[in-house]
Amino acid sequence: MSIKIGINGFGRIGRMVLRAGIKNPNISFVAINDLVPAENLAYLLKYDSTHGMYPGKVEADGNNIRIDGKSIECLSERDPEQLGWGEKGVDYVIESTGLFTTLEKAELHLKAGAKKVVISAPVKSKEISTFVMGVNHETYQPASDQVVSNASCTTNCLAPVVKVLLDNFGIEEGLMTTIHAVTATQPTVDGPSKKDFRGGRGGFQNIIPASTGAAKAVGLCIPEVQGKLTGMAMRVPTANVSVVDLTVRLSNATSYDAINQAMKSAADGTMKGILGYTEEDVVSSDFNGSSLSSIYDSGAGIGLSDRFFKVVSWYDNEMGYSCRLLDLIEYMDSRV
Repeated sequence: MSIKIGINGFGRIGRMVLRAGIKNPNISFVAINDLVPAENLAYLLKYDSTHGMYPGKVEADGNNIRIDGKSIECLSERDPEQLGWGEKGVDYVIESTGLFTTLEKAELHLKAGAKKVVISAPVKSKEISTFVMGVNHETYQPASDQVVSNASCTTNCLAPVVKVLLDNFGIEEGLMTTIHAVTATQPTVDGPSKKDFRGGRGGFQNIIPASTGAAKAVGLCIPEVQGKLTGMAMRVPTANVSVVDLTVRLSNATSYDAINQAMKSAADGTMKGILGYTEEDVVSSDFNGSSLSSIYDSGAGIGLSDRFFKVVSWYDNEMGYSCRLLDLIEYMDSRV
């Protein structure tokens, strides 16, 4: 039996999730809920300025989208409680609107009949467990974790690197900067912004300092670094692919070569498929479409002393994260 998935919110992540999972025989996409008409959703899925045209057939069929002959129902419901997930046989809902990230709001999907909800965003509710594949996913508790968070794309990049450093050398403290591609919430030209005035400036004209909880959120997945990490973001005018820059003070003396070797061992071993490793002279566009959470760049980091280092890791903040959402759902389903 395939895992039946509903998607609430068919934006960048919703569409990438569908692209990443449509060929997976273990997954069946049952329905998409979005206020945009099916014809427009089909168009956006087929033609993507960042990831290219979908390599298959996509068309609207009334209130459905048909992808390579597979029909997916399109809903247009503002209230998740009215979606009728149970009647449609939906097992897991991917909550990717960015609007229903509290336990109370996410549970509306459960009231609609879904068995589990996976939020594609970081959460503030302590009642919701946060999981990063390859880092703490094995702590998932099927009986109690009805609503879970897949953290953020940046946390998914940073956490595997932090885990390798912690397990091999110990961590005293660290500061992270993510050089992050623009996102859908940024305006193309200057405009007002309630949350942060700088965030209202033109996304493709500026490098914009921004806040992020991604580094602190690693502590939710790795309790040993709780309170030891924080960070910020620099939004830059590129369409996709971001990079984490972690400056870290280690507990035990080591060398940069030893750090590289530890990362390579993890990428080839326990974190294969999650953490990548490269020694090539790469740039951001080289990782467009990468399914990995994090690609450690051995040639980009530096060391100042035997305990003070800067390490660098790349990530496709759309596709890599979307692949982990599906991996998490498959893992959760394996624990039923």
